Amino acid sequence: MTVQQTSTPEPQVQLRRAFATFPTGVVAVCALDDEGPMGMAVNSFTSISLDPPLAAISVARTSTTWPALSTRARLGLSILSSAHGAVCRRLSSRDGDRFAGVDWHADQQRAVYVRDSALWLQCSVADRFDGGDHEIVLLEIHDVTTFPDVAPLVFHESRFRDLVDG
Repeated sequence: MTVQQTSTPEPQVQLRRAFATFPTGVVAVCALDDEGPMGMAVNSFTSISLDPPLAAISVARTSTTWPALSTRARLGLSILSSAHGAVCRRLSSRDGDRFAGVDWHADQQRAVYVRDSALWLQCSVADRFDGGDHEIVLLEIHDVTTFPDVAPLVFHESRFRDLVDG
């Protein structure tokens, strides 16, 4: 086995590049407050358990959005579609209206979903764990809406890619 090493001055930069080799989906985590929708994009999402229904996300401790989102009774998670590259960039931005031009829907529990996504999950925070410079958030899933004909957005090597049937 050959291991290719890169000479990077900062171990975090090298590790970020290494992690980028693993393709991920992109999830919008959103809720409604008194001023309108709020949300952010995360690419660290995983299924945890079917019984009880649990998933997890990882959120940077530097996030200014997560503290407000984490207090909501319900969160809407939308697995973004391959057509949502611009939506992902908006939800990841630090400035401006993140929902400008985003077609969204709020349910009765004030969870917000991005329309035309591959999957909607209504969740609540079940627990939190230390994850170094991130917080690992365990989510209880209360409702699932699937859209099986929608291709998901894939993030790989720091850019969006399309899935190809092979």
